[in-house]
Amino acid sequence: MSENEIKSLEEMFEARIARDEKIEPKDWMPEKYRKTHIRQISQHAHSEIVGMLPEGNWITRAPSLRRKVALLAKIQDEGGHGLYLYSACETLGISRDELFEQLHSGEAKYSSIFNYPTLTWADMGSVGWLVDGAAIINQVALMGTSYGPYSRAMVRICKEESFHQRQGYEILLTLCNGTPEQKAMAQDSLNRWWWPSLMMFGPRDAESPNTEQSVKWKLKRKTNDELRQQFIDQTVPQAEILGLTIPDPQLKWNEERKHYDFGEIDWNEFWQVVKGHGPCNKQRIAARVNAHENGKWVRDAAMAYAEKQEEKKLEQAI
Repeated sequence: MSENEIKSLEEMFEARIARDEKIEPKDWMPEKYRKTHIRQISQHAHSEIVGMLPEGNWITRAPSLRRKVALLAKIQDEGGHGLYLYSACETLGISRDELFEQLHSGEAKYSSIFNYPTLTWADMGSVGWLVDGAAIINQVALMGTSYGPYSRAMVRICKEESFHQRQGYEILLTLCNGTPEQKAMAQDSLNRWWWPSLMMFGPRDAESPNTEQSVKWKLKRKTNDELRQQFIDQTVPQAEILGLTIPDPQLKWNEERKHYDFGEIDWNEFWQVVKGHGPCNKQRIAARVNAHENGKWVRDAAMAYAEKQEEKKLEQAI
């Protein structure tokens, strides 16, 4: 293909993006667009799968049958989200095996938030309220992303994440209306999860190597800093209803900006976790690799069954 032909295709592609048209798998797209979306969707898929681990830690210790059933349902939803996203990513020409290999080798990243431990039952509330709450803010914007399969997957995911957020908030509300010890447990959990939740949106715009291009191609509709500010503005009033104190002495309403001002995030901690040096990085990857290897016989059996069924169809056709 000549340079002029490529340039013409790029111009038509950019025009489609400008018109808010969806790009579909068989459409022509720049190679950088394809690779950028593989990185973004796979990171999202990995986050859903790895995100099951800190919650799975509490299935056997949930305080009631109702809580156990709700937690099981939430974890099952997250596994389904990973399935939708891996399927969407495969439409870009990468195999599921390649995606898993990138995760297990450390080449691909997942959300930094899942490298923190869940120490108390209140953390199930904070994960739902803060982590899923932050995810919703990011993912609602992704429903308008320019790549069709990703956009459509996000519609169902957002509906289910909204339920997860309400479930987490209800756990904390129950604790805050309970004994002083229960409310103290909720406050301790908020203290530990607040700042990592703000880091979930990624580095500051000035330090993000991908944000500008992602916004240009409408892979993202808002920047990291815009999403982070939206999360803070929505979450502070919710904390006031709970009667909990957000652990940021610099947090205050700015009447001129009509937004909350907030303190400086520890970006050194963020980058350390991203680079694999967080509290649970090694534990999370080891658990994923172990589950993948131990589940090989299930995958092999499923493939053998599918091949056998295909053989039967061919025999019947003959």
